[in-house]
Amino acid sequence: MAETSTVNGAQTGNSAGSRLISLDVFRGITIAGMILVNNAGDWSHVYPPLAHAEWHGWTPTDLIFPFFLFIMGVAMPFSFGKRLARGDSRGKLLKHVVIRSLIIFALGMLLSGIPNFDYSHRLILNILQRIGIIYLISGAIYLFSGVMAQAVVAVFCIVLYWILMLFVPVPGYGAGVLAPVGNMWWYVDKVLLQGWHQHLLVVGDYRLNHAEGILSLIPSISTVLLGSLTGHYLRSERSNMEKAAGMMVAGNFGLVIGVIMSIWFPINKLLWSSSYVVFTAGFALEMLGVCYWLVDIKGYKTWSQPFLVFGTNAITAFFLSTLVALILDLVVVSVAGPAGEPLRTSLKDYVYNAVFAPLASSYNASMFFAVVYVLIWYAVMLVFYKKKIFIRI
Repeated sequence: MAETSTVNGAQTGNSAGSRLISLDVFRGITIAGMILVNNAGDWSHVYPPLAHAEWHGWTPTDLIFPFFLFIMGVAMPFSFGKRLARGDSRGKLLKHVVIRSLIIFALGMLLSGIPNFDYSHRLILNILQRIGIIYLISGAIYLFSGVMAQAVVAVFCIVLYWILMLFVPVPGYGAGVLAPVGNMWWYVDKVLLQGWHQHLLVVGDYRLNHAEGILSLIPSISTVLLGSLTGHYLRSERSNMEKAAGMMVAGNFGLVIGVIMSIWFPINKLLWSSSYVVFTAGFALEMLGVCYWLVDIKGYKTWSQPFLVFGTNAITAFFLSTLVALILDLVVVSVAGPAGEPLRTSLKDYVYNAVFAPLASSYNASMFFAVVYVLIWYAVMLVFYKKKIFIRI
């Protein structure tokens, strides 16, 4: 169904008619980042900031997914609050949450299953599937709890995960193991997925046959709830400048506390470590605070237009760009080899080698391909935006 989505845009608490454009902009920055880092021209030549940290540590790429979950949380007080104010029951909203979660999960399974839908060696909890599950749980928590309860649950999940990962012994390995093999995150996947799913993940010298990250769904809920607390704050009666300053102060606090926590539980995207939750939430607060100050307070909107286009159709942009990228990898074309012999290659590799590789060094050509891919999808989403087509899932 194509219509304006309240989840993709939020209204401020200061004026019923004003729109929190900065949230759409921040979401658009995040989606553009997702498309950029997921579509390198040559995966053997990727600049380190555009790749995930192999294990402990972080790169700018490791901020993208938690930013999206945080933004999803920020939107909840606006979208749900508006519908509750007009008389919708919490039960009706929960039904909406369930349906939306199932659709997002199904879209993720569609992408993961292409081309043959044999899931025995596919990642089931891929990006959209994780979003669907986390949205379901955090949305239910939001609908049936108050601000204080949401804060308590967010902290509880962070602490619970810390305890499980650092103090509960893993059979045969003991407690506190944070190597790719032997930690509780790895063990839960190994036990629950034994004999059913064999997704291979290579981390350095380790080959993980189970790498879904079932246990890390727990701290991911905290990421969303920290966003929802931010949404409550933005809907308060405080002045706009006070809100911007508050987000910056809280963001700095989260960054510092996250780094301190990392002394014992390192920042790690794959583990979704407790320090990673706090650190990335702090970073997200800083980013949203800057966007809020620039766009909603100062009115500097020209620079943000491309990101607004992405942000108002976020799931659509991600889904379609990922689907087309899969198709480009699957379509096979014949080309002439060095000696004139026929060679078969993917359409993506053909385009990359014919158009982009000759233009620059391997790393720059690979990045140039990704940038052009983002621009192509900006053009597509711009058509949606101008025609006022905002796809609500």
